[in-house]
Amino acid sequence: MTESSFETQSRHYTVVARAIEFIRTNARSQPSLAEIAGEVHLSEQRLQRLFSAWAGISPKRFLQYLTKEYAKQALRESSDILGAALQSGLSGPGRLHDLMVSCEAMTPGEIKTLGEGVSVRHGIAATPFGNALLGWTSRGLCYLAFCDGDGTAQQQELCSQWSKAELIPDEAEAISLVRRIFPPQPKPGNLHLLLRGTNFQIKVWEALINIGSSRLISYSQLASMIDSPRAQRAVASAVAANTIGYLIPCHRVIRESGESGNYRWGSDRKMAIQVWESGQCKNAG
Repeated sequence: MTESSFETQSRHYTVVARAIEFIRTNARSQPSLAEIAGEVHLSEQRLQRLFSAWAGISPKRFLQYLTKEYAKQALRESSDILGAALQSGLSGPGRLHDLMVSCEAMTPGEIKTLGEGVSVRHGIAATPFGNALLGWTSRGLCYLAFCDGDGTAQQQELCSQWSKAELIPDEAEAISLVRRIFPPQPKPGNLHLLLRGTNFQIKVWEALINIGSSRLISYSQLASMIDSPRAQRAVASAVAANTIGYLIPCHRVIRESGESGNYRWGSDRKMAIQVWESGQCKNAG
């Protein structure tokens, strides 16, 4: 997929995000396709085509993903599938596009030095969910944050995490990384992540990486996966602390009630990613 195609997807995402916001705000009145199309200033036909091109599924199917009833059913299905996978000794039933994500944790000493003597390359690139700032070292990707503005806040966060490192702009490599993370066609890939967190946080993030493709999971299910069933609040805090978006799929964690819950990069984006992933898996099947 070319860079211009990602930019087109990013523009489409802004329409999708506005549609999601409108649907959630007016959920009780069950807005029609015509009403949603009017809100985003498109014809019904154009909205239909855009959704199908962006999400891989129809608007009607898309709307089903935004209901609590659908989410609660997804949680029940996840419970069965994850349970069977774990009982058989497997970490999970597979990842989106067969993308194999391996990771290693920074040592406490490395974290304490704030990246002294390390080169961190970074750049902003278009993704299917808007622009994102990526940061990486020679050991792997260490940062991926979606940007709604010019990326200043994300740049500041990256700098604060690596305040003594040499920060080197590299937009070309950022674009290349995005192409690997969001391939146009399902294909095996390999990415290495460099995790910065406490032992407990890393345990939670590693469990998230092993969740099956597009599989939703509750905080209690995630706590059980790491053998800490009573640590739901601590698990939620670890999920919220994640600064490697999408690849550590904290967007797949929802509340037991079926509510989407909070997300570092916006709850509308969280729901959009869930729907997009489901569409990608459907197309790959």
